[in-house]
Amino acid sequence: MSKKRIGILTAGGDSPGLNAAIRAVGKACLGHHGFQVIGFRDGFRGLAENRSMALEGSQLSGILTQGGTLLGTSRDKPHRMLVNGQLADMTDAIARNYEENGLDGLVCLGGNGTQKNALRLANKGLNVIHLPKTIDNDVWGTDMTFGFDTALGIATEAIDRLHSTAHSHHRIIVVEIMGHHAGWLALGAGIAGGADVILLPEIPYAVESVAEAIRERSRNGKPFSIVAVAEGALSLEHHAALKAAVGKKKKVGAETELVLASRTLRLSEQLQKLTGLEARVTILGHLQRGGAPSAADRLLATRLGTAAADLVAVGVYGIMVAAVGEETQPVALEEVAGKIKTVPLEHEWIASARRVGTNFGD
Repeated sequence: MSKKRIGILTAGGDSPGLNAAIRAVGKACLGHHGFQVIGFRDGFRGLAENRSMALEGSQLSGILTQGGTLLGTSRDKPHRMLVNGQLADMTDAIARNYEENGLDGLVCLGGNGTQKNALRLANKGLNVIHLPKTIDNDVWGTDMTFGFDTALGIATEAIDRLHSTAHSHHRIIVVEIMGHHAGWLALGAGIAGGADVILLPEIPYAVESVAEAIRERSRNGKPFSIVAVAEGALSLEHHAALKAAVGKKKKVGAETELVLASRTLRLSEQLQKLTGLEARVTILGHLQRGGAPSAADRLLATRLGTAAADLVAVGVYGIMVAAVGEETQPVALEEVAGKIKTVPLEHEWIASARRVGTNFGD
């Protein structure tokens, strides 16, 4: 009986823990189950273009602690891939390369977009398993995604460091944290870093409410404040305008995108005007996605990766490997693809933050 042959790819934005997950899948497949393993370079594009590398012990050694991904990544979608300057559906090419490489299964590491693309390939007849990765922690159906804990630590440390300059100069520091649709990272880092205001995509904010919270701190002898804002947080006005545009099925135009892109700077200017305190903006950006993964992310990536290898061994496909409590569980891709795990308004983290006096702009 021939050995099973497994492919691995990483897609979407880079995230701490990708190499740890590649290592876990690879070593469990090679050493525990006796499978062959190949990696495809640069996400789904590498599979479409049949660019691969053998994954053996030497390639998997020493990568547990490394950030990024040794396979490279891209945001290319199988059904909308830029080829010779034009968008093309490459799912047939991917299916052919899957067959030509003699693959018995394909493990896709990525976030929400990768999950939807994995489902497309599963519907095409490929044996696919998805591992949930993203610093946003917004993948539906899993308690945690690897990458989140590392980014949480980085964002928290940044807020810690910003406290000293805010205090010394009696300033408002507005720190923008990643999270377009879900505020898990801003919420967690804001609480852990002691931010005075936390603004989330889930809670449209009133600028005057934020300004009053800062003025109240000044009246109580605290002439500085830290505002942790998720990049997807919207004021009540912007939220209403965006909702109206979606209701009318209008596309978000370049002008609207510019407004959304600059809203953190606008918030800072508004708060400076309303409070009389100097305001400064710090945008953490890709710093949150870089560097070595935390111990928690290495552990989670290893748990999910070895579970994926075990599922391949028993022929369970078309699933995401979810972290549920201290266990891992296979969840059908049809049940989770296209869903986003946002922060519930009644979540314990929000309740705890309110009890210590954190303002959410509402």
